Amino acid sequence: MASRALLAPVLLAVFSTMAAAEVELLMFEQPGCIYCAAWDREVAPEYPLTDEGRAAPLRRLQLRDPLPEGLTLISPPIFTPTFVLVEDGVEVGRIAGYPGEDFFWPLLAQLIAEAAQD
Repeated sequence: MASRALLAPVLLAVFSTMAAAEVELLMFEQPGCIYCAAWDREVAPEYPLTDEGRAAPLRRLQLRDPLPEGLTLISPPIFTPTFVLVEDGVEVGRIAGYPGEDFFWPLLAQLIAEAAQD
């Protein structure tokens, strides 16, 4: 969590540059996924309250369901959870799997920062 506090000023600057684009974090999940359950316990309750959650609201999708219209991914997710950052419906980065809360936040911050640079 201390690393999130250090990243806050950087993230705020990044988020302000992304305000014009519609950014979402897609979470591909499936029933029985123990890593999805861990994310739900460790991250989900606070996600919408964070700078990341406000900048990239979460949309949950089922792994085996057809992809909603208007989304373009580089490749279909293979396992769960897979987190895909999309900007205006186009994939700009992903986190395959859930590496635990301590690694998830910096990886997400890196994805958002890279998306803002493009």
